[in-house]
Amino acid sequence: MARPRTSKAVLDRGDACCVVGAGSSGLTAAKNLIERGFAVDVIEREDELGGNWNFKKPNARVYASTHTISSKPFTQYPDFPMPDAFPDYPHHTQILSYLRSYARHFGLLDHTHFETSVERIEADEANNWLVTLRDASGSVHTRRYRNLVIANGHNWHPKMPHYPGAFSGEHIHSAAYRDPSIFAGKRVLVIGAGNTGCDVAVEAADHARKSFHSTRRGYWYAPRYVFGKPADQLYDLFLSARLPLPVLRFCLETTARFTVGDVTRVGLARPDHKFLETHPIINSQLVDYVGRGKISPRGDIERFDGQNVHFIDGRVEQIDMIVSCTGYQIRFPFIDEHHLNWVDGRPRLYKNVFHPSYDNLFVIGLLQPDSGQFKLVHWQSVAVAKYLQARTLDPWRAAAFRREVVANLGEDLGAGVHYKESTRHLVEVQHMDYLRGLGRIIDSLTSPGA
Repeated sequence: MARPRTSKAVLDRGDACCVVGAGSSGLTAAKNLIERGFAVDVIEREDELGGNWNFKKPNARVYASTHTISSKPFTQYPDFPMPDAFPDYPHHTQILSYLRSYARHFGLLDHTHFETSVERIEADEANNWLVTLRDASGSVHTRRYRNLVIANGHNWHPKMPHYPGAFSGEHIHSAAYRDPSIFAGKRVLVIGAGNTGCDVAVEAADHARKSFHSTRRGYWYAPRYVFGKPADQLYDLFLSARLPLPVLRFCLETTARFTVGDVTRVGLARPDHKFLETHPIINSQLVDYVGRGKISPRGDIERFDGQNVHFIDGRVEQIDMIVSCTGYQIRFPFIDEHHLNWVDGRPRLYKNVFHPSYDNLFVIGLLQPDSGQFKLVHWQSVAVAKYLQARTLDPWRAAAFRREVVANLGEDLGAGVHYKESTRHLVEVQHMDYLRGLGRIIDSLTSPGA
């Protein structure tokens, strides 16, 4: 067998854009750049597109039952509607089918290098990007790009919780969870009250001998449907009205009380924060399952002792398996953090996209919206493409925008909401206010008559 080859020669791709990742963010980044005349290479380590939505691929994070938690109008790209036959909340297989159709429709596969991993990215003396790649044969080579778009996602590096003591049963992160067959005959503890944690707790209740659910605090829960409509569509109506934040909260909390009720009646903890201060939890079954005794809620964990789990309220449960649904850490292992202006656990970028120093480095998809993400990453990508156009065709506009990037680096992306301190909220955004901001950027970078 021939040994993998390492080439020392650097292939100069000139003004081309390197897009890292062929998931939902990388695909729309490539599409919008190509549409505006840029040469693009999409680099994807898997043998197919889809990223997190490609079930059973090594780096995917969906599980067998995953459906979107945002409804179809807020999940689809604005220039490529989902099929009418799709349900309000599509299954992950439908999302993957949709992404494949999107890539075919816009001719993105011809620009994508599959089974190619990004090993290292460095800046050269002219601030071009040296991208070292390893292909399927193991051969390594380096390319030089003027522009770099990082779009490989941030929900892939598991954040495991740490408690005193040692647990002797089986302990996995939800990143490794695929289907509930692993729960059969076991006493299962699910840690974490995000959307994944609630889904897994419900699935454990249907398949395990006993399902426990540990959360640090009380939360607001929203059903998928409110008054016969997807809940996020009602939320969007409230946002469209531009209500003052206290009035918006009153409307949302009142709706939750009418549709979900007082969760303390079934044994769940009372929310310890105002509505919107944590990422939305959309689940129509959790409260019902707790009320019927199928899920036993517990508070935070004090310590482990073999298979005994001690909770802060003094209760102790014998557990066979723990699933930690505790989120992910933001990691870009192929590039040094100093290139990303890393501050307090995340890149500090304008709109979570634009670098304050490099005018040719962008991140697409580094956000946790209170709605669907595809629309937001589309408009992020349009803003990047518009800026790159202006840099060549209208340098005055591009320079004015660069001043805006530096001046507004620390702006509030929550529309006045102060999120609970958590790594979960490091890149949280209020989607409608964020979209308005992207719209203003695009307008400012568009020359008259363009």
